Amino acid sequence: MTSKTTDLSLDEIFNLAKSALINNGANEENADAVASTVTNAERDGSVSHGLFRIPGYIKALQSNKVDGSAVPEIEEITPVILRCDAQNGFAPLAHKYGIEKLINAANAFGIAGLSIQRCHHFAALWPEVEAISDQGLVGLTSVSYMPGVAPSGGTTALFGTNPIAFSWPRPGKNPIVFDMATASMAKGEIQIAARDGHSVPLGTGLSPSGELTTDASEIDKGVLLPFGGHKGSVIALMIELLSGPLVGETFSYETKERDNGDGGPAQGGQFILAMSPEIISGKDTSAQTEDFLKKYNEIEGTRLPGERRHENRKDLGKRQVNSALVNTIKELII
Repeated sequence: MTSKTTDLSLDEIFNLAKSALINNGANEENADAVASTVTNAERDGSVSHGLFRIPGYIKALQSNKVDGSAVPEIEEITPVILRCDAQNGFAPLAHKYGIEKLINAANAFGIAGLSIQRCHHFAALWPEVEAISDQGLVGLTSVSYMPGVAPSGGTTALFGTNPIAFSWPRPGKNPIVFDMATASMAKGEIQIAARDGHSVPLGTGLSPSGELTTDASEIDKGVLLPFGGHKGSVIALMIELLSGPLVGETFSYETKERDNGDGGPAQGGQFILAMSPEIISGKDTSAQTEDFLKKYNEIEGTRLPGERRHENRKDLGKRQVNSALVNTIKELII
């Protein structure tokens, strides 16, 4: 099945997203932050985290689950531990308020952590860590969500898709960045495959009856599986702990218990860490890093994490967006 698409410029994508958000209760600052995040996802080829997410953001505004005028508050617990109360708002604005302070603390002390509470995260994770590495630091972040993934060996959802993102700075070059779900596939990618009638690899997930299937729509109604069996499962467990109790927030199952089920982003927490390789190592490690990456790139068939995304970014032309999605968002503006 091939879905009809509409060509939109990056400015048109941004304006479409921002107009829909403002028309449904977000103020200028929140709408701008979310629309920027969505546009950057479309720019970099991450369609499952681009405009595809806007109807969900709108549902959360319409149900009053999210405060579209929230102003995040940052508290300095210690010189290297920051806590952000997102005030029941969308995550992109919390990042705007908190990450600069996190970077400053890590540059001063070598390592710093930011916990975000009462936050509604619905986007890719790479923007947070890339912003950290653009300032010469190593970035690490994770979030949990609502249960959609069964632990290895099980058939009952307990974990969220539980993504983790990491970045490493390369002075004068794009940082190394990976952003991945600990599920075999991100939930948004499953939903897009189901929408467009595409099959997915066997082992991605189970049908509602607990059977392995390549039918994305059946997996969307059933459960996803962790990547790599028990190895992905324990990383998903780690992320439940880092993004829940460590930052003063909920496990995925607790998140679901308090969610209103409107289909929008649930309230939860986020763990973000920034580290200075220069302060921690006591030297400039950039030449050593580049020597390693040279050997990496000399191996036929390899590609550095984030390389395709950075290549997509060079194209400032129009993007092809699902036409039905565009019409759905336009209806939210009328």
